[in-house]
Amino acid sequence: MKILHTSDWHLGHVLYNYSREEEQQSMLDQIIEIVRNEQPDALLIAGDVYDTTQPSATVQKMFADSIVSIHDACPGMQIFCIAGNHDSGSRHMIFQTPWQALGVHMIGSILRDSDLEDYIFKIEGKGYIIAVPFAFGRFMPDDVFKRLTRMVAERNAQEQLPVFVMGHLALFKTDYRGHDQSTDDNIGGVPCQEIDIFGDDYDYVALGHIHKEQTLGAKGNVRYCGTPIAVSFDESYSGNRHGVTSVSCQKHGGPVTITPVDIDNIRPLVNIPADGYDNWDNVLDELKNFPDDIPAYLRLNVEIEKSLKAGSLDQARLIAGAKKCRICLINPTRKEKNESAGQQSLTTMEFKELEQSEVLRMWAESKGMDFSDDLKELFQIVKDSLLEFPDEYPDVTKDND
Repeated sequence: MKILHTSDWHLGHVLYNYSREEEQQSMLDQIIEIVRNEQPDALLIAGDVYDTTQPSATVQKMFADSIVSIHDACPGMQIFCIAGNHDSGSRHMIFQTPWQALGVHMIGSILRDSDLEDYIFKIEGKGYIIAVPFAFGRFMPDDVFKRLTRMVAERNAQEQLPVFVMGHLALFKTDYRGHDQSTDDNIGGVPCQEIDIFGDDYDYVALGHIHKEQTLGAKGNVRYCGTPIAVSFDESYSGNRHGVTSVSCQKHGGPVTITPVDIDNIRPLVNIPADGYDNWDNVLDELKNFPDDIPAYLRLNVEIEKSLKAGSLDQARLIAGAKKCRICLINPTRKEKNESAGQQSLTTMEFKELEQSEVLRMWAESKGMDFSDDLKELFQIVKDSLLEFPDEYPDVTKDND
C-alpha cells in the first residue's frame, strides 16, 4: 500500500496583514501534481487544514476545489482528512456524506463514548487506515490508539495488510523549533504525550501538529511530515525541509519506505541575517544586496544597544521599494541581553509576585523598547479604566489581576 502523508496546511493564514492565498494555492497545485505522479492508494491529511476555526468562504472554496482536483488526479485514491487543533471538528463533518461520494473521509471529532468503529477504514486488498482527530485528553477515549490497533489486528490476522495510523498531537522529545510559546511538555498549546500511546500493532503513524518534519521511534516509522510551506519565520532556517511524505509498505510488519517530496514556496519567508542577529548597518547592507527579483517576505533580525531609531522600518521599506520582496517586521534583540542570556530567569512563584508594570517592562525590553515613564503612566490609565468597568471587560477583570 502506498500513501501520501501531509498536514498543517493552515489555509487562510495571514502573515503580518499579507494574505497568503496565492502561495497556498500554489502549494495545493503542487500537491495535486505529486498525487498525479505518485498515484497513491490514499492521501492522509493529518489536521490543521485551516488556520482558524472560522475560515472565510473563499478559503473554504479553495480547499474544496483542490480536494476535487486531487481526486481527479487519482480517481481510485481514498482521501482521509482529520481535524487538528486549529480546525473546527463540526465544520469537518458538515458535508461528510457528499464528500464520501468522491472517496473523501472527513473525520472531525471524537468523544470518550464514541464508537471506535467509526475511526477504522479498510481499503480492500491494500491496507487499513486508523484516523483519530484532535481532542484534548479529557475528551479522548482511554488508550484509544492501542484499542483501535488491537481491533484492526483481530480483523487483519489472515490478510496481514499494512496498518497506517493518523493523529494530530504533540509527542515528547520532538524538535519543535518554530513553535512560539512552547516547552518540552507543551507544544503549540497541546500537552505532550509519550510515543508508546500507539502500542506496536502499526506499520506507520502519520502525524500532524509539529511543523518540523522529523521521524521518531525505534523503527523510524512515526513521522511528522511538517508544513508544506513555512507558516512563520521561525520555521524558515537552513536544513528545515517543507513538503509531503510518500510512504510504501507491502504487508503488516514488513519494511516501510519513507520518501520526502519537497514543495517550493513561490514567496518564501526569509530571515536577514539567515542565522542569529546583526547590527542595523550590516542588516541594511544585506537588505540592499537582496536580489531584486525574489518575491519573498523578509524579517530583519537586528541587535541593538537600547532601542531602534525612529523611522527604521520606513528606512528598510524604502530600500525594499524597488524590489519584489516585502518587509514584514524588524525583530530586535538587545546586545546586553544576548551577552547575558540565561542570567535572568524566574520561577513561577517569583513571576506571580511581580507587579504588572514590571512584567510589561520586562516584555518591552525583550523587544528592544524603552519602558519610559510615559508608557508606564499610560499602562496605569488603561488598567484603571478596565477595573472601573468590570462588567464590560469580564474576561480581563474577573480575577482583578
